[in-house]
Amino acid sequence: MKSFTKSRNGFSVLVTGAARRRNGDIPSPPLLLLIGNNQTPLRIAASLRCYFDVSFPSSLVFFQWNREGTTKEATGATPLLISHCCTSILLVYTFINKPDLTEQPISVYEDWILILRGRILPISMETQSRTATSKFFFLLPRNLLLAYQSFGVVYGDLSTSPLYVYRSVFAVSLKHHQNPEVIFGAFSLIFWALTLIPLLKYTCIVLSADDSGEGGTFALYSLICRHARFNLLPNQQAADEDLSSYKYGCTGQPPSSSSLKRFLEKHKKSRTALILVVLLGASMVIGDGVITPAISVLSAVSALQVKGEGVALTHGQVIALACLILVGLFALQHFGTHRVASVFAPVIILWLFSIFSIGVYNVIHWHPKIVHAFSPHYIIKFFSQTRKEGWISLGGVLLSITGTEAMFADLGHFTASSIRLAFGFVVYPCLVVQYMGQAAYLSKNISSIPDSFYKSIPERIFWPVFAIANLASIVGSQAIITATFSIVKQCHALGFFPRVKIVHTSKHMFGQIYIPEINWILMILTLLITIGFQDTTLVGNAYGLACMTVMFITTFLMALVITFVWQKHVIFGISFLVFFWFIEGVYLSAAIMKLPQGGWVSVLLAFIFMFIMFVWFYGNRRKYKHDIHNKIQLKWLLNLGPSLGIVRVPGIGLVYSELATGIPSIFSHFVTNLPAFHNVVVFICVKYVPIPFVLPTERYLIGRVCPRPYRMYRCIVRYGYKDIQKDDRNFENQLIQSVAEFIQMEVAEPPSPPTSDTGSFDGRMAVISTRSNSGLIISESDPGESIIRPSTLRILKSSYDAENPQMSRRRVRFQLPPSSPAMDPAVRDELLQLVEAKEAGVAYITGFSYIKARKASSIMKKFVIDVAYSFLRKNCRRPAVTLHIPHISLIEVGMIYYV
Repeated sequence: MKSFTKSRNGFSVLVTGAARRRNGDIPSPPLLLLIGNNQTPLRIAASLRCYFDVSFPSSLVFFQWNREGTTKEATGATPLLISHCCTSILLVYTFINKPDLTEQPISVYEDWILILRGRILPISMETQSRTATSKFFFLLPRNLLLAYQSFGVVYGDLSTSPLYVYRSVFAVSLKHHQNPEVIFGAFSLIFWALTLIPLLKYTCIVLSADDSGEGGTFALYSLICRHARFNLLPNQQAADEDLSSYKYGCTGQPPSSSSLKRFLEKHKKSRTALILVVLLGASMVIGDGVITPAISVLSAVSALQVKGEGVALTHGQVIALACLILVGLFALQHFGTHRVASVFAPVIILWLFSIFSIGVYNVIHWHPKIVHAFSPHYIIKFFSQTRKEGWISLGGVLLSITGTEAMFADLGHFTASSIRLAFGFVVYPCLVVQYMGQAAYLSKNISSIPDSFYKSIPERIFWPVFAIANLASIVGSQAIITATFSIVKQCHALGFFPRVKIVHTSKHMFGQIYIPEINWILMILTLLITIGFQDTTLVGNAYGLACMTVMFITTFLMALVITFVWQKHVIFGISFLVFFWFIEGVYLSAAIMKLPQGGWVSVLLAFIFMFIMFVWFYGNRRKYKHDIHNKIQLKWLLNLGPSLGIVRVPGIGLVYSELATGIPSIFSHFVTNLPAFHNVVVFICVKYVPIPFVLPTERYLIGRVCPRPYRMYRCIVRYGYKDIQKDDRNFENQLIQSVAEFIQMEVAEPPSPPTSDTGSFDGRMAVISTRSNSGLIISESDPGESIIRPSTLRILKSSYDAENPQMSRRRVRFQLPPSSPAMDPAVRDELLQLVEAKEAGVAYITGFSYIKARKASSIMKKFVIDVAYSFLRKNCRRPAVTLHIPHISLIEVGMIYYV
């Protein structure tokens, strides 16, 4: 199979002989060629959507690689349309002479894609080798770059734990057991904790359970829901399961897994319990976002008085300085993860190099035999001497692994390969050597335990390391702040968190986000904890409990993923669960013992955030059930006739609701009070599905609500919880093209069998690509051109555009092509009415709802609905804002819901 290149507009394009035979020449816009076995092209397409946030007007050809070494056009592949969104041509290709390389995991293709997106590859490829050189350019630089950035975001918290771990272990419970053997045992506990949980559990296992690049508690939950019927989300449809990225792997399951799956699906209480566990884990992560900055910054500024040379800050001054630093830290967040990481990463790298060097020095200088403590035998000797006090001291040992959960929660900001690379080759060895060096020093200087880290630093380099340690402690807060943004985004998309503003801060990395409201709430709560506790030991107790609870929940969810998603035998899931629950249960029990000494804070914060999530989910679910119960019967509309018994005025009315089927009650409420409506009606349902992203070609489901003369349609717009629901100022045009395509496609399909069921009109939906051939001629219209619209409205519209230039939309005019005998007259007439309605104008109709509990409801339900849920709805972003509806075209229909 020979390849050739051809230059067009100064760009070099690489295609194949098969593509040339199919198209005759290189298409313009450029051709994107994907080669692979089985589902590889679809998986690459999913990765492309994950990283690109662009419009896609170009063409794409899918090819599969045969074992015989030839190519064929892929069957059943959904085209993904790619544009020249960079200054260079986008191109993805495999090594043509190496068919086995097309079997690489999807992460390899993601590396290739992002390198192209980031313009790291040279544009001209004909001179490049298709073997090691290409793999180096495609794979290594991107992972190294992301691994470098991950130091400043993911590992800041984990890498600063040596500042206070030994002090926390020996502070209270082991005051009477401070001897070399106990110190050796403490190091052995720390070493095996770092090895078993961050290295074995997270790096080797949990990071492999990413949901198309997204990590965290809700990512695991969405995976489980797609492979077992545990989903409690409303308006889900069977058509959602046909999405390309909905499921992966084989469809069969071991008999033991199937029986367990049926048992759990049968009981609704098990699904409710699962979502409560997930909410608890997400709430603990958000609580970490409050506690971590407090302990990191307090430990940094408190260390200023360790030496006492030229530094004489009072306790009040230390707290004031900590608060000032916290305000500055949260103020930096709006710059975005990639900018913050680029600034913070050198600090953490320098810090890791420093503690590694100090650890090596202390091991060699003080006690080289500390290497014997790698043996678990020293753990047995530790507990034989300390007994109950040793068990309680585990609350201090677990601080050595706090921050581990950020490796998985921040996965959406980086990749699993980059996080593994950074931890396995840099972070893990540096931490082990540092803890080993501190233990070697303390075995000869037991009196230095309260300030073990700073006392173990050689005097000549004390002040440089002291400065780096303070900077690293401040940077340590970044990991959990970033993880909090990711968790809140997932909760919001899946309907468990109030509507907030989500800002995507990077064009190159899809998952990097910033949430202003959450950022400032975290800052206020962190300042309250800093001022209220003023002690790192108390805050550390709360921190350890929160982190270990998240790890405990992650282990449970991973066992379900192994069983239901990876489809392993149930014995593997149970083994994973028992092994890690035994280890984490011991640490968690020790952390619970410290509830009175500050641990209650993490429980209180988790309860507050969990209550907010539960109230929001419960209120929305009750509202959705009310909509389902009170939706209009289609028979009522059919009895009214095509005119609906009202005046049909020119234009298109877009009626927004959460219903995926049926007519929402706001429509009847509107026409009852104002007996006039638009000629064309489209019922819009914007919903999220439990997958990270939905391909643009699968986003729109179009159907007809009533018979053809009614001119009533339904459009379901589907997003993944990782998708950007942004105002591309082109939604109206995409909708018109999709409806036009549906009208023409409907004629080509065989008619449905006659039935008396009026619901047959509402339910037949078709997936319409927003780039499909709609058969309409599209042209740019002159902003000043007069169209079919009242002069008063034209004046108001032009005045609004002048005052809000950033909100002005692209004006597009649709026209029908010249009459053709092949087109059905009824179809042409319907398309003509659609175009004329678009020219007349588009109105957006949404519900302005008030939710109230029924009078007969319990006191608790009245508090939840009338007080808590009402407060959240009034203080979150309005639906019209999150849907990016133009204010000048908005009509809100007031509704009162008694639930």
